[in-house]
Formats: sequence, C-alpha cells, structure tokens
Amino acid sequence: MPDWEIYVIVQPDYSPLQTHFRDSNFYCVFDIGEESPAVPAGELSFPVRSIFKCNFPTRARRSLPFKQPTLRSSSSTASYRNSPSPELLRWTFLVYDSLATDNDVVLFVKGLNTRRGISRDPTEFTCIFGGAVRTAVTSSTQEVFRCKTPDILGKEPISVSIGIVGPTPAVVPSVAYYTPPRKISSPPKAKLCACTMVYNVAKFLREWVLYHSRIGVEKFILYDNGSDDDLATIVDELVEEGYDVKTHFWLWPKTQEAGFSHSAIFAKDSCSWMMYIDVDEFVYSPSWYNLTQPSKSLLPSILPKLEEDNNVAQISIPCYEFGPSNQKEHPATGVIQGYNCRRKMKNRHKSIVLLSGVNQSLLNAIHHFKLKTGYRVKKLNVLEMVVNHYKFQAWPEFKAKFRRRVSTYVVDWTKPSNLDSKDRTPGLGYSAVEPIGWQG
Repeated sequence: MPDWEIYVIVQPDYSPLQTHFRDSNFYCVFDIGEESPAVPAGELSFPVRSIFKCNFPTRARRSLPFKQPTLRSSSSTASYRNSPSPELLRWTFLVYDSLATDNDVVLFVKGLNTRRGISRDPTEFTCIFGGAVRTAVTSSTQEVFRCKTPDILGKEPISVSIGIVGPTPAVVPSVAYYTPPRKISSPPKAKLCACTMVYNVAKFLREWVLYHSRIGVEKFILYDNGSDDDLATIVDELVEEGYDVKTHFWLWPKTQEAGFSHSAIFAKDSCSWMMYIDVDEFVYSPSWYNLTQPSKSLLPSILPKLEEDNNVAQISIPCYEFGPSNQKEHPATGVIQGYNCRRKMKNRHKSIVLLSGVNQSLLNAIHHFKLKTGYRVKKLNVLEMVVNHYKFQAWPEFKAKFRRRVSTYVVDWTKPSNLDSKDRTPGLGYSAVEPIGWQG
C-alpha cells in the first residue's frame, strides 16, 4: 500500500488466528529476518475478515519481487502464511472489494481504468469465480465493474477476480469474495440519509450529526477510510443517544468515488434519497434565517414530490467555502460558530441523489452521479439553499489533509503538479508547512 504499509488480510474463519487473537500481539516477520508490529486495522465485510497493518522494513524494499511476510502471534510459535512465501500483492493492481446484488455482482478494481473519463470496454474482461466459473462483464466505469451472477450453488464465500482477455490474458490479483445475497427483512426506508467518507473526524462528527438530524436527515452512513482516532467511541455514543449512525469500514486509499458507488448499492434498501456531503460541510437555506427552532421537515421539503415532479432524481446545491477566520486551533464553539469568514464566490456543488435513479454504471464525480435515462437534475440557487463548506480551517486541522487524498484522480498535494487545482488555496505549497498569513 502507499507509504510502505502492508495490510495482512486474514482468510474468513481462519481458526488458528482466532484462537490467539484476544490474548496476543502480532508481528509481520519478513524473509530478511526483520519484523514489525502488526496492528489491528479493522474488519472487511462480506465475508468478515480481520486486517492487520505493519510497516515494510527498509531493507526488505531493496529487492524485487517483494515477498509476503509471516504473521506471527506472540503467544504461539505458530505462524500463518503459505510456504514458500508468495509475492506481495500490489495496491496499484488489485480487486479490492465486491458486493452482490439481486441481479449481478459488483467488483471494485484498482489499475484497469486509470484516467478520468476514459474506461475500457467491458468486453475486454471476464469475471472469474473460484478460479473456474466465468461470467460476462456488463459495465466498466472508473473502478467499478459489474458482472453477471454466476450459476453457483451454496452459501459459502468464494474468491472472485477479473480476467483480462485477449492475446495476452491475465488475471488481476484479488482479496475479494463473492457471497450470494441473502434475503433479510429490512425496516422501512428512510426518506433522507447522509453518506460521507471519513478519516479521523471524531472531534467534528457530533456537531455534524446533531445539526443535520435536526433538519431532517434520518440515517448517517460513514465510510471509514482507516481512522485511528476516537471515531468508534463517538459513533457508539451517538447511537446510544438515539441517532441512526452506521460505519462501513473502507480502508482503501484514494477511492472516494468507488466508496460512493458502493453506497448507492449498499444503502438502496434502507434509504430513498442520499445526501453526499463531507463532515466539514453543513446545508443551510437563507429561508431558515428567522426560524426560532429547526424542524425535521426542512431538508425533506426540498425533495421532489413524485406526483408533481417524478423525473427529478438529483438535487444540486451550490457550495461556499469558509476560511480559517483567525482561528489557531479547533474552536471550542464548534465549526459553525467558530469559522465565519467565507469566500465571495461559490465553488462546486454537492448533491442529494435518489438512489433508485442512479445509472447502472454507478459513475460519479463525488459531487454528483450519472442518472438513468429519463431522470434529470434540479439545480438550486444560493437563495434557495447552500452548502457551507468549512474547508480551510485552523492550520493544525487543515494540515491533516496532507496525509491523504481520498478521491481517485485528485493530485497528491505533496507533488508539484496541477497548480490550478481547486483544492489548493493561495500560499499553499507541497508540504505540510503553514503558509504565511494562513490564519487571516
């Protein structure tokens, strides 16, 4: 993975590991004899698998091919790996996740469609289940590939990958599994949910959830991009207080588009409309200015009524960006009260999407989705509604964004390229060094 990290993904129901999991520390042991701590990093779903993260020792990086380490428990002499040590899988070429629907199987693949707006033809690929059963690929867009459901009996998870057809066929390495969809009873759909991808936002989450729940968001779905702060604790506290907040572990870096594509399938049975905004973004309407109390009907009131406007499947809301507002640290009064200086011009937009209206390709640009034929986008103006984006916060908060960019195609801020990127601001360089005059 990036930054010379190694993820060790444990096979489903691997009993030797589960025996020692609760009372042991784990280590990655490399062929050169060096080892590094293996830290629990989360769990993958469908099926459930534990993930450990360890650092790749400098000496082990010097010769190719890179070899997989042994995962060793401190409470046992046993180690868990194949023998001899196989080659490490590379993040740049990998089937990293999958999701089964009632009609097909969706794969998330790194390394096949690598340029924005340019996707290879589905006929160039085939889906491979269990190493033997093959089905056609029906859609190839961004990192999302849709496959016809295999004719396989049984309920156990089986490995799934994607093959490149042609004169020089190849199979993309995979850590994904196919599990047939299970029929489960679902509670009534929420009319409006909110989905976001998060990384170390524990200190901001409560304000964001409380604010939007007061104006009509019923359910919150967080795609956790590898947080190592108190996010789980804050989520548990919110749930205990009666807020509907769910976390889906999504460790993969620079995959925000893919994560949102996943959510459009994952949440379609529990949410009718999904609002895609970040935890530093707050929806507001000037028409609410004189209200003495918020109302849970405020946001739902802008959603189209089917009998009046049944072809609107996406609402586009303009954004305004706020600056550091002379703050040196996270304001004790919270984001909304602490940052009050914004740019004059609006920048970009965010969307509320009817999940049943999303195009089969699941194509999105974070801020909006491609819709099915016959549906349209309704654009709101700044007098109707805005998204207040508290983007350029106190420097210690903003600095954290240098660690990673979550979207697929946005340039890394640490590289001197794409000087005109809208994600930059005057004075911002290529390292996490506070620009002169940042606070103002």
